[in-house]
Amino acid sequence: MHKNTSKKGFTLVEIMIVVVIIGLLAAMAIPAFRKIRESSRSSAMDNDARQLAAAQPYMLENSLSTVTASIINLTGAVGTPLDAYVSQVGKGYTSTSVTITANGTFSLAHPQVATGSSTYSAEGQKQ
Repeated sequence: MHKNTSKKGFTLVEIMIVVVIIGLLAAMAIPAFRKIRESSRSSAMDNDARQLAAAQPYMLENSLSTVTASIINLTGAVGTPLDAYVSQVGKGYTSTSVTITANGTFSLAHPQVATGSSTYSAEGQKQ
């Protein structure tokens, strides 16, 4: 007498091969994703620096050589006196204030950027 046994389904070896392939794909994709995310954050910092460089007209109008404004970490809101020129920058900066000089530089720092902080010219260009 012959038993009718079902031969449908996957073997253990086939399932293990699929798991290994998925693991290899994840091992390649996760570092690439992190690199793209860091690049995006760095670009956002550069854009925020250009926005903060909008302090130049304020400094010229008020004959100031230095301006210091606070950055609220959770919201990215920029405090006085620059809030009339820049209302908000990106969230999560480790700098809680930024000091911009008329002919000098200023720094921004973010924990998701490998270099940690970047220095910018008074015009907002990366140094």
